[in-house]
Amino acid sequence: MPGDGGRRGGSALFSGFRVLGLYSNHVPHAIRYHKKHREFYLVTAVGKCFHTYNVNRLGIVAVSNSLPDDISCLAADRMLVFAAAGTVISAFARNKEVVMQYREHKQEVRLLLPLGDQLISADAGGAVIVWDVQAGDVYLRLQFDPASFDVSAMMHPSTYLNKVLLGSSQGALQLWNIKTSKLLFTFPGWSAGVTVLQQSPAVDVVGVGMATGRIIIHNIRLDETLMSFTQDWGPISTLAFRTDGPPILASGSPQGHVAFWDLERRQVVTQQRHAHRTAVAAASFLHAEPLLITNGADNAIKVWIFDQEAGGARLLRSRQGHSAPPATIHHHGIDGKNILSAGQDGTLQSFSTVHERFNKSLGHGSINKKKERRKKKGLSYEELRLPAIVSFSSATARQSDWDGIVACHRGRLAASTWNYQRCTMGGHHLRPHVCRKDAVATAVDITSCGNFAVIGSSFGRVDVYNMQSGIHRGCYGDEEKAHSGTVRGVAVDSLNQLTFSTASDQLLKFWRFKTKKLEEQLKLTAAPASMLLHRDSGMLALALDDFSLLVVDTETRRVVRKFAGHHGNINGMTFSPDGRWLTTAGMDCTIRTWDLPSGSLVDCFLVGAAPVSVSMSPTGDFLVTSHVDSLGIYLWTNKSLCAPVGLRPLPADYQPTVETLPGVVGSDPSEQEDAMEEADDSDEFKSADQLGAELVTLSLLPESRWKSLLHLDIIKKRNKPVAPPTAPAAAPFFLPTVPGLTPHFLPPENSEKETQSKLLTWGSLSQRSKFSSALESALQSGLFEQPLHLLKESGPSAISVELTNLAPEGGGSSDLLLAFVRMIDSMLDSGRDFDLAHAYLALFLKLHLRLLSKDAEVMAALVGLSSRLEAGWTELRASMDQSLCLLAYAKSALL
Repeated sequence: MPGDGGRRGGSALFSGFRVLGLYSNHVPHAIRYHKKHREFYLVTAVGKCFHTYNVNRLGIVAVSNSLPDDISCLAADRMLVFAAAGTVISAFARNKEVVMQYREHKQEVRLLLPLGDQLISADAGGAVIVWDVQAGDVYLRLQFDPASFDVSAMMHPSTYLNKVLLGSSQGALQLWNIKTSKLLFTFPGWSAGVTVLQQSPAVDVVGVGMATGRIIIHNIRLDETLMSFTQDWGPISTLAFRTDGPPILASGSPQGHVAFWDLERRQVVTQQRHAHRTAVAAASFLHAEPLLITNGADNAIKVWIFDQEAGGARLLRSRQGHSAPPATIHHHGIDGKNILSAGQDGTLQSFSTVHERFNKSLGHGSINKKKERRKKKGLSYEELRLPAIVSFSSATARQSDWDGIVACHRGRLAASTWNYQRCTMGGHHLRPHVCRKDAVATAVDITSCGNFAVIGSSFGRVDVYNMQSGIHRGCYGDEEKAHSGTVRGVAVDSLNQLTFSTASDQLLKFWRFKTKKLEEQLKLTAAPASMLLHRDSGMLALALDDFSLLVVDTETRRVVRKFAGHHGNINGMTFSPDGRWLTTAGMDCTIRTWDLPSGSLVDCFLVGAAPVSVSMSPTGDFLVTSHVDSLGIYLWTNKSLCAPVGLRPLPADYQPTVETLPGVVGSDPSEQEDAMEEADDSDEFKSADQLGAELVTLSLLPESRWKSLLHLDIIKKRNKPVAPPTAPAAAPFFLPTVPGLTPHFLPPENSEKETQSKLLTWGSLSQRSKFSSALESALQSGLFEQPLHLLKESGPSAISVELTNLAPEGGGSSDLLLAFVRMIDSMLDSGRDFDLAHAYLALFLKLHLRLLSKDAEVMAALVGLSSRLEAGWTELRASMDQSLCLLAYAKSALL
């Protein structure tokens, strides 16, 4: 386009929305208890920020602001959350904002320990610093030689005032007084590095975890070892004592196992093997509850409950994503709310864009069948697992009847089936009978009806299987080979009429689905890397090894579009629901959108990590991507659904800019609870006095205070008592009060001598009330807040009396009448107390309309007030009509 050459910019079509599937990493979690909510909160680190979850539902309630570097350790107290990133420690308030930073460390901070109004931190260089949390000053600095005492664990012994116990990787322990900066005692250790220090429910008793897998229960007051255990799974990664009754100690291992030890019988109670796929980063028992919380680098948070007869634990709830980056993602279903993701960890998972509680894990594929279990007893846990899924296809048509997902695995010829409804692997392994030993399945597709699966292999076979029975239904090609090279893509049209296959022999072939006969083939310019069919429009997209794209019309069987622009392998392709756009993702870190009718590039942007897969939702609202070395699934909103987007062809020299990958947000407004600190409970939201010049604000007073002003005579007549009221006998110890809405005590009566004076002051003869006096003063100053405040505190009867007394016959004057009109005018001008202004003005006109018509000055003020009233109502009526029109349109759209 003229004038667009060389212009730079971000994406005009997509904007980052949120990321799914990120929950935890290798950093140990922190537990907080909110006294007001009476609920525990869990804090886990995810890269440069941390997430806060409520333990009851594991719903995310807060996401912190990002730090410059990845978080290395976490700690929390009643007020703040402390996160160390590099050499800087940040204190977060309200689980989000950084309110203080501590910058005295020279090397990376490894340990944090909150202790009252102080924070203790230790870095890799042997520096231990005690901070004043509020002021941010260094209270105490200790320097250790890492060669002789490398601080590897810290703990505050319960009831030990100003004491901290330090453990070293050399095995020795030291007890310090941080107030006097004195070393109180040195424990020689047990000839092994200390990895964990944990306070037990008993005073003076500490649990010590060793790098050799040994657990020591030690009394630090008597320097006496009470008992010891040894686990065979390597170093102790975490320790936790149960506090709800049974004396149980939980220990974690780098292999992901958790052991539970009975401290009374001094033996293992039970084991929880493979609790995590990686090392258990931390384990914590909730106080006085049979619940254990664990997290690990496998991107999982798990809550275990101890309700088994043998004292074992079962998984109560969890939040877990992929422990290795997802390789292939596709939308499942026509509503676009579920995303199927196959990760390099070998699992197949479903992530919901609505809420995390709808996430599903279909598990890890296994080669172990029921009939082969006895033969497979000698195999290990990992050997029974299938390799990672490299390609899969799904259909929802018959998923409630039989398996609706078929997948091929890395290095395996047999394709596996999966059941989305039961969240498990299916019972069929689709494998051709005639094959080579080194053959593997490379491409797969399932028909739209959900009855058949088409699978391509590395030696050129394309086979058809029945999804219900798993029976082989034939193959394509005369010699049972559809291609002379590796099959790179297979697809079936929406009516099961044609099958499309392409391979490294640079051929695209069109087959009859039922007869398996070849109808036509196209010679491609380069070997294809992948293929994608848009069934509704019949457009077939092929990504070639020369980084170009071809779009083939399956009706005419001709290449209709060719695109070039990527500078790396094209990892993923996806069509928009209407088939107008083709979005591609490449190793050059670009995500490009091509417009098929115009044959041009209309959108392009860079991302920080190369995308490996991309999928557009069937409703067109989200674009989903997965990236290299990232465990999350990233959602990008389609701007064209919310506002007009002007898409123009981009020039050849267009330079895209980097778009930041979206972060985590709260999944449900109902779970965005106030997980704030105790000190912030009083920080309530206060609305502004006036939102805008074109809007009005109501007084928020009860309707009985102003709605009945025009009907006081009717109300009094209706409520007239039958018998005259009698004063109740007042108790001698009750102080007399003045009648009114706000109770006030009567002033003390004057003594007898004071009341004997015969002189009368002018104030005693004056009939002016406080309201009349304040109104007269406001007429001169122009500030009517004081008389208005007096009217707000009065009841309807008192207001009627005050307005009646404004007339000359009631002790008032024409100046007071004018002042009252000016007060109403100022209320309408400010836009506040809109309901009171109209109610007071209506009663005022009802009482003094004839008198006002005889006063020229007051009538002039009323004319100006009338114009202001009419203009205000016109603006308000226009706003209300617009809102009602929009509401009616929204209702009609829903119907």
